[in-house]
Amino acid sequence: MSVAPRRRSILLATAAVTAAATAPAVAAPAARGPHRPSGPLVIGHRGAAGWRPEHTADAYTYAVRAGADWIEPDLVPTKDHVLVVRHENEIGGTTDVAGRPEFADRRTTKTVDGKAVTGWFTEDFHLRELRTLRTVERLPLVRDRNTVFDGRGSVMTFQEVIDLARRLSRESGRRIAVFPETKHPTYFRSIGLPLEEELIRVIRRNRLTARDCVVQSFEPASLRRVAAARLGLPLWQALGTSGGPYGHGVSYRDMMTPAGLREIASYAEWIGPDKSSLVPPSTLLTDAHAAGLKVGAYTFRAENQYLPAAYRRGSAPTAFGDAFAEYAFHYGQGVDAVVTDFPDLAAQARDDLRR
Repeated sequence: MSVAPRRRSILLATAAVTAAATAPAVAAPAARGPHRPSGPLVIGHRGAAGWRPEHTADAYTYAVRAGADWIEPDLVPTKDHVLVVRHENEIGGTTDVAGRPEFADRRTTKTVDGKAVTGWFTEDFHLRELRTLRTVERLPLVRDRNTVFDGRGSVMTFQEVIDLARRLSRESGRRIAVFPETKHPTYFRSIGLPLEEELIRVIRRNRLTARDCVVQSFEPASLRRVAAARLGLPLWQALGTSGGPYGHGVSYRDMMTPAGLREIASYAEWIGPDKSSLVPPSTLLTDAHAAGLKVGAYTFRAENQYLPAAYRRGSAPTAFGDAFAEYAFHYGQGVDAVVTDFPDLAAQARDDLRR
């Protein structure tokens, strides 16, 4: 059976980066200062979530070796107020906690940002307890290939991600930044586990600079609290496609108007809209640049079900489509960064710009 040229290039890129990511570690040159790629920044979404269970050391390492410039940890607190890295505070789908009888009584229902959620929550566990859990693939029906890595990783702290980024910077000879997101900050503040104060302490303790860290959130109040600490770090206002940031009385639609963008520019340097919000006739990209903001689009994936119809290949929703065409479109539009589950494909598409 013949393979379409673009499909073949995706498979070859995958094979090459897999070999690189699994090869034994070798001596690496010392970091040469901040990495300044030619083209948009590539941000590893929760590491390289397309190839490894998200938020694991393997996922972050794979992302950097594949070409990511930044790596993204989502931050939630433990009961003893340590920042750990999980997509959500509910961890039934990202760890093996559901199969651990010693924690069966921790299963509960909570209201988080106005929605009822049932499961196991990081804020009900001390760090020492979370460390006994093992990570699993969050989307096994979409990425069954990743389930082979189930049980191989552990829940990381934010500090451990910082330490890993520094080690990967030395290994790669590039300055790798961490890109933490404060998850559900209003909810956590309401239960006495505010995220921002602990995040600020970790940043100060590690002496992170603008070259090392960019802080993101969907909630403007969370970013303003970080801004008030005068850390000198860039801030990134994430934007949803509907509704608005929880508890803020403003819609994302209003935030994406020229007036809304000027307001964001008073406390942040970036906006992070869904990639669909940047497709013409939308003028969001040019409006944001006019307001002095950089634009990083999320989330780029390779499976058909996450691609616009024009870039899908075949009928299987989990099969890979023409991801390179989607990157080429957004790079051509002038985005400043892409947040991606497949940093290898994003980096290769960026290399194509120079050919």
